[in-house]
Amino acid sequence: MSPAPLRGLTLYLAALAIQRGHELLISARNARRLRARGAVEHGSAQFLPLVAIHAALPIALTLEVLLGHARPPAWWPAPLAMLVLAELLRLWSMTALGEYWTARVLVVPGQPHVRTGPYRWIAHPSYVAAAVELVAAPLLFGAWRTALLLTVLNAFAIAARVRTERRALAAAR
Repeated sequence: MSPAPLRGLTLYLAALAIQRGHELLISARNARRLRARGAVEHGSAQFLPLVAIHAALPIALTLEVLLGHARPPAWWPAPLAMLVLAELLRLWSMTALGEYWTARVLVVPGQPHVRTGPYRWIAHPSYVAAAVELVAAPLLFGAWRTALLLTVLNAFAIAARVRTERRALAAAR
């Protein structure tokens, strides 16, 4: 493999690790604050499968590139654009939720629903961003098997998570 795709993969994985680490710090801080205000966690058992899926991304991607000989396609700018748009949507979602954004489903009883930012148009923009990322990042490197596997697993995990969130938010009203 030529050095350019390996440099690209290394750069992406480093950026992903920094981003996820930063998000986990924000999530933990916000979770502490929300719990202090009486927030109740819902669907805690669903958290581990989501963590596993997102932890599998760099591992599966690296294995498919190094062992499966995946290579960036000629149309790599398309998945790169998708990935950038997904990350912008994720950041917009986090900004709109502000102190309510966490990686867990924590609901403060009686708190009004956020209806600003992307939440005006999309019920779960952060999940949309994650779904696009799980397709776009692997396809950027030609790792279609990783994209397919993680997308299918994520679809099941997110479907359960959305049902839990809807019930939790309805109960908190």
